[in-house]
Amino acid sequence: MGRRAVIDMESWVCPVPLRDSPNVVMGHGGGGAMSQQLIEHLFLPSFGAAADANMGDSAVLDLGGLRLAFSTDSFVVRPPEFPGGSIGDLAVNGTVNDLAMVGARPTALSTAFIIEEGTPLVEVARAAEAMGAAALAAGVRLVTGDTKVVDAGSGDGIYINTAGVGVVAPAVDIGPRRAQVGDAVLVSGDIGVHGVAVMSCREGLEFATSVRSDTAPLTDLVAAMIRSGADIHTLRDPTRGGLAASLNEIAAAADVGVALQESLIPIPAGVRDACGVLGLDPMYVANEGKLVAFVAGGDAEAVLEVMRAHPLGAGAAIIGTCVPDHRGMVVARTALGGTRVVDMPAGEQLPRIC
Repeated sequence: MGRRAVIDMESWVCPVPLRDSPNVVMGHGGGGAMSQQLIEHLFLPSFGAAADANMGDSAVLDLGGLRLAFSTDSFVVRPPEFPGGSIGDLAVNGTVNDLAMVGARPTALSTAFIIEEGTPLVEVARAAEAMGAAALAAGVRLVTGDTKVVDAGSGDGIYINTAGVGVVAPAVDIGPRRAQVGDAVLVSGDIGVHGVAVMSCREGLEFATSVRSDTAPLTDLVAAMIRSGADIHTLRDPTRGGLAASLNEIAAAADVGVALQESLIPIPAGVRDACGVLGLDPMYVANEGKLVAFVAGGDAEAVLEVMRAHPLGAGAAIIGTCVPDHRGMVVARTALGGTRVVDMPAGEQLPRIC
């Protein structure tokens, strides 16, 4: 037998909590600061020269003049079926939306199922049927895939991975680093809906109002925004970590400050009430059918009109601006006239949401 490799954790350039914890914790997969630390201080150094330092939710690849967007995502939502959706349509819409956020027209997805031994086949069939229906609705094909089964007790029913490709038009240049001072910040509708919908059907939780997930493909909405001719700098679907995580990531990437007007952020009563019961901030709750856009200030009203004309953008609102102050930070003006810093979440308020 060969010698077992010894990994020197002391050599990692790593802040807390990675250096202080030899084991993975749930927060490392939450899309917040702990996820960033895991990527920046473990994965990227370990990948070495093979890694692209700009790794994000999607990459745009120039292949001999053809610009292709590529993305991959894994879905471990619990429970796998929830009001308004399931792990099947989530697996399609999540990857389709990551591609759309760089301005791509998604074309094809791969799908890989990891199934725990003993899972009823009817549950697998429901997830697969939901994937097929979601793919047709999103205008993409499921072109290749894989299936693995793990021992009973080694998984949690069904996990799904999807990877996708899409085509990016030559004139489209959308990315987190393009946000700039003077940009308007828009959101396409009510936030926090998906996370609350999933939490509403977990054991022991009941809310006074029914909230359904907003999972949906955003491709057509983005296409309409691009066709408007507006100068769209940045798009992001605020999934894990919610709106707060997405805005902080963009502020850091573009080195701009983000100033929000809290009263303008659309939060439905059901989400606000549920978050009040759970002690959560809706800004940090996951979404699956919403986007946040950074648009040149002079184009903001035109883009808002286009968004509101689309069913998935009917509740769109301008919620803030990019400013030269507090670069890399997000600050919100409250209803009482004060301000608060909207930090990057450390981990995840609601685990296993997507």
